[in-house]
Amino acid sequence: MKFSFLEKGSETNVLCLGAHPDDIEIGCGGTVLRLIDEHDEAQFTWIVFSGDEKRRKEAQKSADAFFLKKRLRKLCIQTFRESYFPYEGAGIKDYFEELKKMQAPDVIFTHYRGDAHQDHRLISDLTWNTFRDSLILEYEIPKYDGDLGNPNLFIHLSDLYVQKKIDHILNVFETQRGKRWFTGETFSSILRLRGVESNSSSGYAEAFYCRKVIM
Repeated sequence: MKFSFLEKGSETNVLCLGAHPDDIEIGCGGTVLRLIDEHDEAQFTWIVFSGDEKRRKEAQKSADAFFLKKRLRKLCIQTFRESYFPYEGAGIKDYFEELKKMQAPDVIFTHYRGDAHQDHRLISDLTWNTFRDSLILEYEIPKYDGDLGNPNLFIHLSDLYVQKKIDHILNVFETQRGKRWFTGETFSSILRLRGVESNSSSGYAEAFYCRKVIM
């Protein structure tokens, strides 16, 4: 199945936004892998808003491995203070104003507006404040807060993409391995649950919140 919301035969601009170095990969990594394989015209801009030196290196390594330096138009890793985004809001807002000058993305992957993590919520809010003519898909991240909701858009993933996504996350983000939630079972379970909800033939899916669609 192809992505029907992407026009074929013309360049498709995809903007991926993550508050922290592993957010994009956890939230929509499987979908990105499908897009890379199925849409030769897709070009990606990859923005990570925080990270110390070690995590910045992981973010760079992750993007390089995902794209093999093909079709990654731009990678930016910012240094806003992790867990303090609401208090760094002016600087982050200024950065979004710079992003507004870029060609309007066709599709944006960003954080879920109802996410319990304050950094995630701010990025989601500023995404909506900044981009008015793009399809915005909000991804979810499992965490201690128990803030998973009822997403309304599902992208099915084959076993191959599921395993590739999980292996990638576990292999690249070495600094996170000591966290109890950072396991293959965690990432597989949420994909399995969303696969059940969307009747995926493979049993797996990534889920998103799509609040506004213009036809």
